[in-house]
This record gives sequence, structure tokens and C-alpha cells, in this order.
Amino acid sequence: MPQPYGSAASSRRALSDEGIGWIGAHGGAGATTLTQLLGGTDLGCRWPDEELAEPGTVMLVARTNAEGMRAMSRALNALREGRHPAGMRLTGLVLLADAPERLPMALSRRIRVLRSVAPVHRVPWIPAWRLGQQPPKLPKALLKLATAAGVHLDEKGRRS
Repeated sequence: MPQPYGSAASSRRALSDEGIGWIGAHGGAGATTLTQLLGGTDLGCRWPDEELAEPGTVMLVARTNAEGMRAMSRALNALREGRHPAGMRLTGLVLLADAPERLPMALSRRIRVLRSVAPVHRVPWIPAWRLGQQPPKLPKALLKLATAAGVHLDEKGRRS
């Protein structure tokens, strides 16, 4: 049975100081896509595990639809309540566009609230991803996200 965070058994191990972990606030958030593109560890929809020495530096990922924003808020509430492993460091929130259109005002307001908690990185709609392809040129927002995640990309968007 897994030990609760903060127990004596789990305190003998620690999260890794290396790399970045991508945590999906909900299924289909885009954590796997970001891992494939930028590297790091795809943590799925869970906190990093000390037993696996997973990265302690993490970014929460969600879609920009209403359910994605609610899931992000729930994950942030869990962090606020301390329901995460010791040593975990949230470095930002990543919001992947759920559609090519502008966001409705209600969702834009939610993003302003999220920005009050942590840096927010917005990834625009990328049509090529729907076809399982990479865009010919990465949007500037992804290049900025890579920098924030400590990933170095060349001019074509490849990890260097």
C-alpha cells in the first residue's frame, strides 16, 4: 500500500532535481504532447512519485475549455491544501487551446484568476496536432514555454 505523503517511509526518498514533469489536470490536457515535443516526464494526472525519483519541478497542463479550467482550479486547490509530495515545485500553468477561436469572456476571466496564482503559458491552437503531425514552425508561445521549462530548442523547434 502506498505511503501517504510526509510519512517516514516516503521521506527517505526525494523527488529529482533534474528535468521537468508535466501533470495533466484532466485527461486529454496535452501533457503527453508537451512531453513528446519538449521532453521531460509525462506524469499523467498524478503528482510525481518520490519512489520513482520523478522530477520535483512540474507544470500543470489543462485545455482552455470550461472543464479544463475547473480541473486546473481543483489541482491548484489540492496544492494549496498541501496534498502534494514534499519538495514539489510548481513553475507554471500551461493552457492549451481547445479550439481555434478566441476564448469567451468567462474563460478569459478564469485565466486572469489563474495568473494570480502562478505564471500562465498559453499554447495556441495548432492544426497540425489534430493530424498527429508537428507544425512546420513552432509558435512563439511554445518557444517561450520551452525556455520556462528549461528546454533548449533550435530554430526548427528540435531539442538541442
